[in-house]
Amino acid sequence: MNTATAEMLEVKVDTARQLEERLNAAVRSLQDVAIRTRAQGILVTRLNPGHYTVSLSDSVPFGVTREQSR
Repeated sequence: MNTATAEMLEVKVDTARQLEERLNAAVRSLQDVAIRTRAQGILVTRLNPGHYTVSLSDSVPFGVTREQSR
């Protein structure tokens, strides 16, 4: 399951295979948005097992993807 806004995608998964596929798809989608502004990088945040957000972030330089856990 994925939910989305213009600058943030929520990714929920049940398996490792889903995790890789869905996170990669979310990052690619936000890369397209980031290229237009060239001002933000991408932040992947693990909220809980199987629950992530992928978002554009001012704290991440353009062209960089960072991961963090909460």
